[in-house]
Amino acid sequence: MHWSHSFIPTLKETPQGTEAVSHQLLLRAGMIQMLTSGVYNYLPLGLKVLSNIERVIREEMDAAGANELLMPSVHPLDIWKQTGRDQTLKDVMLTFQDGKGRDMCLGPTHEEIITDIVRNHVQSYRQLPVTLYQIQTKFRDELRPRYGIVRACEFVMKDAYSFDRDKEGLQKNYDIMFEAYQKVFKRLDLNVVITEADSGAMGGDVSHEFMVPAEIGEDEVEVNGEQKVAMELGHIFQLGTKYSDALGANFLDEDGKSKPIIMGCYGIGVSRVIAAIIETHHDDKGIIWPREVAPYAVEVLPIFKKSEDDTLSLARQYHDELLSRGVAVLCDDRDESAGKKFNDADLIGIPWRIIIGQRNLAEGKVELKERASGETTLVDKDQAVAALAERLN
Repeated sequence: MHWSHSFIPTLKETPQGTEAVSHQLLLRAGMIQMLTSGVYNYLPLGLKVLSNIERVIREEMDAAGANELLMPSVHPLDIWKQTGRDQTLKDVMLTFQDGKGRDMCLGPTHEEIITDIVRNHVQSYRQLPVTLYQIQTKFRDELRPRYGIVRACEFVMKDAYSFDRDKEGLQKNYDIMFEAYQKVFKRLDLNVVITEADSGAMGGDVSHEFMVPAEIGEDEVEVNGEQKVAMELGHIFQLGTKYSDALGANFLDEDGKSKPIIMGCYGIGVSRVIAAIIETHHDDKGIIWPREVAPYAVEVLPIFKKSEDDTLSLARQYHDELLSRGVAVLCDDRDESAGKKFNDADLIGIPWRIIIGQRNLAEGKVELKERASGETTLVDKDQAVAALAERLN
């Protein structure tokens, strides 16, 4: 992609009224834009990051044996009344009447809906176990939205649900998801602290939270004997039969006896993960994206004074060569000052940079720069793509 054809509205100044570093940098890097309090547009760079995080989660959920589906955001309120959670969650639930006068809500979570699916399709022990998941938008009427996409009224979440015939099966699936979550957060370069937690309105006996220490955290965790504030990114629950009892999700065992299906629930706040990564991966110049989630792997940055300059021609050549190798690349072909380009490059945080300047190019050299370390290396211009490809592997 060429910057001149992209939509990356960077900001020089920090927007007023923002507290969290992640919120400030997401706005300044042109990744999100606030529509109204607690509701955000994901602009192209931000959507790329969100999609990359979703990809990592999908790969680990699929590897864990979960099956992806997609449930609706609009729910009939009647199904929530069957579990009593229309009252439990009434303070955060967005409700309305449709044109037919039916009471409806925008889903704050999906336990009731997934249980309805399974009760209609699973009748026998032979159909168990099964694990289903989705990546879907949730809605909650937050009275005090805060820290940008950290506590928002509309957010993206991965929610998975396991269905088993007995507690031993639930424990097995719970352990599989526990391990999958560790793999997800390791790939996202997040050092999570895992704690036992209260199940709250979700129900069940056992639950664990996956927390990341951060200045904007709203919970306290113990790390190496010290109390720190942390953000919750994931929460897993052994629900038992709370929802299957309430909604009549039963199966017939080997003896033909009807029993309630035993459930587990496993959530990750996908959009919240973006903020957590920035909170733990930034400096005073901008974001430092881990390779796995970065919107692009490489930025090609030519410094030129005229559009026909040989630096720009070489930049386009590098761009095409990297694309042919399957590398996601952004070429900053704008007619802007070197300072503007360098500042924007640091702000948006792409992991690697090829800098093409006239002085080095006159000697047949270009500069490779890693965003995280700041280290630079001069290489022969004809070897730049191969040298960078080696570093990316």
